[in-house]
Amino acid sequence: MTPLSVLRTVYRTGMRVLDELTTGTASRRARTTLVLGGARSGKSQYAERLLADESDVVYVATGQPPSDSDPEWADRVRQHRERRSRHWRTVETLDIAGVLRTADAPVLVDCLATWFARICDETGAWHDADGWRKRTEATVGDLVDALRTTSVPVVLVSNEVGSGIVPSTPAGRLFRDELGLLNRRVADATDAVVLVVAGRALELPAPYAPS
Repeated sequence: MTPLSVLRTVYRTGMRVLDELTTGTASRRARTTLVLGGARSGKSQYAERLLADESDVVYVATGQPPSDSDPEWADRVRQHRERRSRHWRTVETLDIAGVLRTADAPVLVDCLATWFARICDETGAWHDADGWRKRTEATVGDLVDALRTTSVPVVLVSNEVGSGIVPSTPAGRLFRDELGLLNRRVADATDAVVLVVAGRALELPAPYAPS
């Protein structure tokens, strides 16, 4: 049985896999997975395949709606829509925590990077507005809490942005650093973390123990 088929089996049963695939706990709770990768790495396709056997999935789209003013973004959105099962329900929202608390079917979130960028827009992070960090932290904390307590299987997609060149602008560096911290917090709250590179997926081991 391949790693992907193992993960699918776990999702169908709605249980956490045992210690050979996760961190050693055998709590019978819905399995959650964070899928990381760079641009065009295949991370979204991999995440979608994890839930391919589910007849009902809540797909949380966090990006800006497509518009004629940005044809490249509109094309990306079109490709994502065409790949999805016609049986999946699409929800366009930034309230991921609310979806996780009320969902009655597996949830796929694509993606945390666009979600976080829009949260930074709302909190004024790019302009160092008063209180932006506190407001951002409250939103991130709510997401992590909902992820830890959700009763449904969840797959979250996010960008790995810390392995490339150093961004040339302060806003770019802020986003890189803060998204990296967000990914770490989400990883701590999920049962499995998968890194996708060049269309190849690697399930990452449990967190290292600091000395």
